[in-house]
Amino acid sequence: MTVAAAVTVGCSQTVTGAAQRARPAVPDPDRSYGYVDDRCGLLTDDTIQQALGAESVVRPYSGAVCQYVLARKTGLIDVVFSWFETGSFDRERGLAAQRGATITDTDVERHPAFLAEIRGDHPACSATAAAGTGVLTWWVQFRPLAGGEPCKAAEKLLAATLSSDL
Repeated sequence: MTVAAAVTVGCSQTVTGAAQRARPAVPDPDRSYGYVDDRCGLLTDDTIQQALGAESVVRPYSGAVCQYVLARKTGLIDVVFSWFETGSFDRERGLAAQRGATITDTDVERHPAFLAEIRGDHPACSATAAAGTGVLTWWVQFRPLAGGEPCKAAEKLLAATLSSDL
C-alpha cells in the first residue's frame, strides 16, 4: 500500500490557469470566401441589402475587396468586405489596434472573431474572423451618424457569410 501511495504522489501534477473551451484552428480550412459568380464573401447584393434594411445597393468595386454603398431613408451605409486568402487573424487584429480601434473578442458561427470599433465623428466597426485559409472582414459605417449600430451590422454580415451554404 505504501508503494501505491508513492506512485500516485509521484505522478500527480497541479496545473494553473482557467479552463477554456477547445477550438479548432479554423472550422473550414478548404473553403474559399473570395469573389465568385458576382458575389462577394458568398453573399449576393440582395442579401446584403436585406440584412441592413436598405432600399438600394450599389457595388462600385469587386474583387478581394468589395465596396458597397447602400441607401436608406435615414442616410447612406458604407460597407467593405475583404477576404485575404493567406491573411492572418493576429495581423488584422494588430492593425485594428494600431488604428486606435476598441477591440472586442467574440465568436461568430463557431469562428473566433473580433469587433474593431472606431468611435468619434464618423463611427465605424469591422467584424473579422479567421476562415478558410485566411481571414475575412466586414466593415460598416453609417452616414449620417444616426443611421444605426455599425458593430451589429458588421457582425450580422460576418455571420451570414460564415453560415452560407453555397
